[in-house]
Amino acid sequence: MHTKTVTPPNFPKPRGYAHGIVAEGRTLHISGQIGWDANARLVSADFGTQFLQALDNFIEVVRAAGGGAENVVKMLVFVTDLDAYRNATKEIGEGWRTRLGKHYPAMSLVKVAGLLEPGAMVEIEGVAVLPS
Repeated sequence: MHTKTVTPPNFPKPRGYAHGIVAEGRTLHISGQIGWDANARLVSADFGTQFLQALDNFIEVVRAAGGGAENVVKMLVFVTDLDAYRNATKEIGEGWRTRLGKHYPAMSLVKVAGLLEPGAMVEIEGVAVLPS
């Protein structure tokens, strides 16, 4: 797989994401992953804990398809509480670096009124480009 990060010269430097990524390889579309365990139980009522479990679940789908965290090119994060997200950014940042290092895909974060699973506060979906 080959990727190239794209930042237009007149754009601000991205912080924790990429403005764009060009990639070649097989495409994997990952459905929304939430912070639950293998028994479909939310791991915690804590936002940061749910976020990191959702991220682990997301990465596990990529691994099951033959890739790794470095193959993720796009993420869309849905949260039910922006203040909870902002208050957990230190925990999320530390957890991100443990799981993805300094790999930052193209990303968007959107506040939503609710998620399908009662008690879920975060859902992460995205795209990975796997080696041929």
